[in-house]
Amino acid sequence: MIELLIQNGNRVFQPVLQDEIRWETERKGQPGKLTFSVIKDSIIDFQEGNPVRLRVNGTNIFYGFVFKKQRDKENIINVTAYDQLRYLKNKDTYIYSNKTASELIEMIAADFNLRVGVLEDTGFKIASRIEDNKSLFDIIQNALDITLQNKGKMYVLYDDFGKLTLKNVESMRLNLLIDEETAENYKYTSTIDGETYNKIKLSYENNETGKREIYIAQDSRNINNWGVLQYFENIDDKVNGKAKADALLQLYNRKTRNLTISNAFGDVRVRAGCSLPVKLNLGDINIQNFMLVEKVQHIFKNDEHMMNLTLRGGGFSA
Repeated sequence: MIELLIQNGNRVFQPVLQDEIRWETERKGQPGKLTFSVIKDSIIDFQEGNPVRLRVNGTNIFYGFVFKKQRDKENIINVTAYDQLRYLKNKDTYIYSNKTASELIEMIAADFNLRVGVLEDTGFKIASRIEDNKSLFDIIQNALDITLQNKGKMYVLYDDFGKLTLKNVESMRLNLLIDEETAENYKYTSTIDGETYNKIKLSYENNETGKREIYIAQDSRNINNWGVLQYFENIDDKVNGKAKADALLQLYNRKTRNLTISNAFGDVRVRAGCSLPVKLNLGDINIQNFMLVEKVQHIFKNDEHMMNLTLRGGGFSA
């Protein structure tokens, strides 16, 4: 049973819908998105900024706000709603020091009146950071990327029915198998023409000694196979150069493999950032492991629920 409600002031409407409802999430940089079409009648009345709530079979799925209405001559209103993460597109300047990514999110949420739920402790203090005229999305993602590069831990920020939530991807695993039977079709590509690096070079200007210190981590075998694909970055004195170079090599010294799944059987537990077991024969590689959901689009139509997935993991990258 699908329940979609729109609230305008003290009035709550359950609109008559045409066609399907689509709910989309991405692992980073985008808010959750809900799109649907309303048949205009003499009763329903709603505006941009009004809250929208979606429940499926009693499960809370989406809580957000109307951001766009498009009406045609047939009196059909196409609606686009976003969850709370939409407000992270705001730009600002932040200068902070000795904060974890979790503490940064709490600070930004307080400044912009955003509701906060469970924020897992990312456990890595960022020494200092200047973020000038950047989107809140980018400011937060930079902190999460720094945490990943230094601790090897990936965290996902999402909106859980109206509350900002931060979780380690390791705690978001689902026992929902994707294989030839549950997925109607797939597309698979592999490349080294992207975020693939087999040599990491980090440079630090030591003001005390007046010398430049270089930290290098590399994979000679993959350099022989692919040529030199170098990642270079200037670092500050608060960073452990050797450990960071090793961590970056572990992250990027691999092919970029993209896997998209079309029309898999839908499950409302699946959102970007969770992991699913995948068992597929892709020709040059057999996948039999958990993979990270980079993007997911849920399609609810009549009594059907399907989903399209973009996956990474086990050498895959989206």
